[in-house]
Amino acid sequence: MNPKTFIFMGRSGCGKGTQAKILIDHLNQADPEKNKVVYLETGARFRTFISLPGYSNKLAADIQNIGGRQPDFLAVWNWAHVLIEEMTGKEHLVVDGMPRSYQEALVFDTAIHFYKREKPVVVYIDVSRDWSKQHLLSRAQKEGRADDSNSEYIERRLNFFDHEVMPAIEYFKHNAGYNFIHIKGEQTVEEVTRDMFSKLNW
Repeated sequence: MNPKTFIFMGRSGCGKGTQAKILIDHLNQADPEKNKVVYLETGARFRTFISLPGYSNKLAADIQNIGGRQPDFLAVWNWAHVLIEEMTGKEHLVVDGMPRSYQEALVFDTAIHFYKREKPVVVYIDVSRDWSKQHLLSRAQKEGRADDSNSEYIERRLNFFDHEVMPAIEYFKHNAGYNFIHIKGEQTVEEVTRDMFSKLNW
């Protein structure tokens, strides 16, 4: 199986991570050559970064605590060094939750060309703003995530998606170098997976 690239995008709580892991499991089982899968999940990496001591870490934590927008240079650093350290040319690449701005998408596109990744697939899991908010509040109750229980914080995250992330999604949607698939996310996990695999012709 030739190395494949998948980019999962969508509002907070839409199920990007869940579907990315399902797809990774499929790749691990379906690839006869058992090529490695590099999973680039920037949210967890960034949470680790802001928890560490250091001046840059503190400044980023201050922005995170108010639900603000992290600068593009920091977002790019968060994933660029992972690609530099882990890419060999033979692995599948699964990206979860980034790029998160139009500017970051342009930089990520240069990485795609640099690593000669052919026709990456962008999986856009589309859910409404209200659905996302209710899902985040429900997740906060189940998992005890304090940031997801703050309505004002959630509103800032949703505004961030509308103003910053959507232009990145539109960039990929209208870029002939990418295979853009639109999935209705307000379904069961199984239904979303079925739709995704159908559009991937799997």
